[in-house]
Amino acid sequence: METSNRQITFTPDLFEPVHRSAEEAEKITGSPVGFWGDAWRRLKRNRIAVAAGCVIILILALAVIGPWLTPYTSIGQNLGRQYKTPSLSGFWFGTDEFGRSMFDRVWVGTRVSLYIAALVTVMDMCVGMAYGALSGYYGGRVDNIMQRIVEILVGIPILIVAILTMLILEPGILSLTIAIGLTGWTSSARLIRGQVLRLKEQEFFLASRSLGANTFRLISKHLIPNVFYILIITLMYTVPTAVFFEAFLSFIGLGIQPPAASLGALINDGADQMRFYPYMLIFPAAVLVTITISFRLLGDGLRDALDPRMRQ
Repeated sequence: METSNRQITFTPDLFEPVHRSAEEAEKITGSPVGFWGDAWRRLKRNRIAVAAGCVIILILALAVIGPWLTPYTSIGQNLGRQYKTPSLSGFWFGTDEFGRSMFDRVWVGTRVSLYIAALVTVMDMCVGMAYGALSGYYGGRVDNIMQRIVEILVGIPILIVAILTMLILEPGILSLTIAIGLTGWTSSARLIRGQVLRLKEQEFFLASRSLGANTFRLISKHLIPNVFYILIITLMYTVPTAVFFEAFLSFIGLGIQPPAASLGALINDGADQMRFYPYMLIFPAAVLVTITISFRLLGDGLRDALDPRMRQ
């Protein structure tokens, strides 16, 4: 079987010259895209993450303005309207055993739960970032001691921490925040430490140190900005975890106390009436599940957009 090699001949008539001046040739046609701009572009292409973000915005809006959408209040009692079933013409989420509007109580409870989660998240961000950065920066014996402390805190069950906190403080927002936040920052501290240990070996860090930069400048200008995206991803998972633990502690009676409302307290009340009035459990549980799933889906989208290892 004979094979023939065909040679393609290019002639000048196949090409068309582009007439541009030297200034036009040097002109940048598009604006440069930085790290955060590229991450935002990648996040917008993730429809699931965008939808989860829209759901979170809707829940936040309802937690703020929801109680003002009805003429009732979350604490107003009227025994003449107790256990009203949900209806569009009356009480949208029904009423409880004291005749209080479940719609108002659900969104007030959501506001309280998200407020506690926000406080825990800020504590996680500040303590976890500072602790992890210092541990990774100094290394050696200091790092070993600090990591042993983290391991001890991780091994303490949150229920024991909550009980001890309630013995010192009264049940409420402050005690819940302290109970959840005392051990909640350890995971972010470990992640930050691992990234700092890696960044310490990079050329830009070694060059800055050799030029005489002090410890504060090395950590604040070179380490923290390069690990901040990891902290954002971690915080997206911290919020639903904090909301869940608040609901759990309130459910077992160690959290928000009646007549105040939170998602955990409402789920606890609804569980007692689940057989005859299931709507009292369905609505707060649905909000809790929606918050948890939405934040985790948004966290997955941010991880794919911000983590360089996920780039194709």
